Amino acid sequence: MTTLVTGIGELTTQDPERGTLQDAALVIDDELIAWVGPAASAPAADERIDVEGRAVVPGFVDSHSHLAFAGDRADEFAARMAGERYDGGGIARTVEATRAAPDEVLRALLARRVAELRAQGTTTVEIKSGYGLTVDDELRTLRLAAEVTPETTFLGAHVVPAGTDVDSYVALVTGEMLHACAPHARWIDVFCEPASPHAFDGDAARTVLEAGRAAGLGLRVHGNQLGPGPGVRLAVELGAASVDHCTYLTGDDVDALAGGDTVATLLPGVEFSTRSPYPDARRLLDAGVTVALATDCNPGTCSSSSMPFMIALAVREIGMTPAEALWAATAGGARALRRTDIGVVAPGNRADLAVLDAPTHLHLAYRPGVPLARSLRSPTRRRLTRR
Repeated sequence: MTTLVTGIGELTTQDPERGTLQDAALVIDDELIAWVGPAASAPAADERIDVEGRAVVPGFVDSHSHLAFAGDRADEFAARMAGERYDGGGIARTVEATRAAPDEVLRALLARRVAELRAQGTTTVEIKSGYGLTVDDELRTLRLAAEVTPETTFLGAHVVPAGTDVDSYVALVTGEMLHACAPHARWIDVFCEPASPHAFDGDAARTVLEAGRAAGLGLRVHGNQLGPGPGVRLAVELGAASVDHCTYLTGDDVDALAGGDTVATLLPGVEFSTRSPYPDARRLLDAGVTVALATDCNPGTCSSSSMPFMIALAVREIGMTPAEALWAATAGGARALRRTDIGVVAPGNRADLAVLDAPTHLHLAYRPGVPLARSLRSPTRRRLTRR
């Protein structure tokens, strides 16, 4: 079954060969893009969708989320708005609630959150474990996450559980827990944050990452969120796909990122939700660093699943242009997941697209908080279909 999508007022392809097209069309063959070009030259297809002058962009790629959880920490948000500082300690509350939730509850929560983000134009999402912190609970959350995405990340090294010393917990994470969880994960991650009493220093993070790599997992790092630290340079040294947060960077950190292929994934919703300093995207972009945007949707430090909101924050607060922010939320996210089949509208790639109820991509930042974006394969597709 082929589908012609026509009436596209502006098509942002993120493909260097095609750029941004006006009065465009594309053809979808099953789940793949078969053709892209001017509407006047579009070939025939079995089905036709007219988006009536709307803009179309690649589906957003959310390369950092923590959707597999139960419980609520809205009170912590209120406390931070009143001046309380975040140090990672609230994670233990979510661990308790998640452990207590039956599978069917977690499955329903995951489905609802995935539907929420797809309704806002996200077509690919990475989901981490990290709210179990026992072998059985980490395994359980990864199995459930794998039901909704192939981009699953083992984050047993999220924090050190209360009453456990770091060395014994790292031994568990890199031993029995990793052995059980690796078959259900594509990635391994670690919260490398010496500024937090609950997270892991550089030596412990290295141990976790090297064990994960030996088990066949790709590497990701939470780094330099709460203060300067070794996370960014460790990620680059070990060839991690992405180092996320990057709020506190030294010149050496920026140089390391510019000289490697590790993506700097920025999470401005966290700074919005914690009253922390925002990262400096302009500094990274000017140095030639590849930058991605993601939500970090989680119960403690950013409860937003909205990639359009992250784009608006990136433009308003961290020094990105609207075009740079959109690239970071699409092609940049794909690079952070080391995917070449998403994030760019080009023949042979997946037909993961978002339709904007607006004439151009500029409205994503221009109209923050307005629900403009929808996945083309959401109910919006049916409403816009013209046979």
